[in-house]
Amino acid sequence: MRKFLIDTDTASDDAVAMCMALAHPDVDVVGFTVVAGNVPLDQAVQNALYTVELCGADTPVYAGAPAPMARDLQTAQEVHGEDGMGDIGLPLSGRTPAEGWGPQVIVDTIRANPGEVTLIAIGPLTNLAIALLWAPDIAEKVERVVIMGGTGEHGPGNITPTAEFNFWVDPEAVRVVLRSGMPLELVGWDVSIANAVVTEERRAEIRALGTAQANFSIDIQATLAQYAWEETRLAGPDFPDPIAMAHAIDPSPATSEFLAVDIAIGPDPMRGTMIVDHYGFAQGTPNATVVTRYPEDAFFGMLYELLG
Repeated sequence: MRKFLIDTDTASDDAVAMCMALAHPDVDVVGFTVVAGNVPLDQAVQNALYTVELCGADTPVYAGAPAPMARDLQTAQEVHGEDGMGDIGLPLSGRTPAEGWGPQVIVDTIRANPGEVTLIAIGPLTNLAIALLWAPDIAEKVERVVIMGGTGEHGPGNITPTAEFNFWVDPEAVRVVLRSGMPLELVGWDVSIANAVVTEERRAEIRALGTAQANFSIDIQATLAQYAWEETRLAGPDFPDPIAMAHAIDPSPATSEFLAVDIAIGPDPMRGTMIVDHYGFAQGTPNATVVTRYPEDAFFGMLYELLG
């Protein structure tokens, strides 16, 4: 079985991605490390623990960095709800994470399993950057690193006109990761809004699966759905973290390019903007595989199978 280590700022779309990984028969999720982002760290930890429990798993959940490397934390609770899970009244407190600190767990897990770990980062990259600064040798010991962040091919940002939230929260961490030499695969928000929008028809199809995970995956989008209709003007909530997880599970349907990628540190309005040198103008060395498309049918087919 493939070993997945998942770094998450668990809110409504992260939780769906977690359900996918925990349900896949060929994936062994060896742990979840949690970072502050969508919600403060303590809430993200509770959300991750609840999701693991809902899925009937015993995968350990580890708390990590409570704030970005060089900035104050700014959350996305106006998007995902105060509790990050749609504010629908779930009992998201009272659970205890495993002993261990997220960045240390990343280092220890990769060193203990050289060439075997796929690291999936679906939140700000603070935990991963700290791990790399502490132990740069892990860059050549990890099998794959799949990151949900940035916008690679087209499309606007979702926190500023050009920046995606995860990269905007901690751009300094993104720069550390991009310059680390890790085998990076970037799945941006542009892929999600093109291929992972949960329309009313899709919502009905997911509910029709009839499982606890399927209903949970729709219920917790309550705040995000409202935000999508009012702010991003999509036909429903989109699933950036789940489509990144789909790529981690099966990259074969994806269209991608190996390109030179950098990050704008700031100040606003450019802070967190992903800079992709599509035409080689900067003559930089390619450092990341940028996913430009993941087919909608392939994504939702996998999602329905795993939630069902």
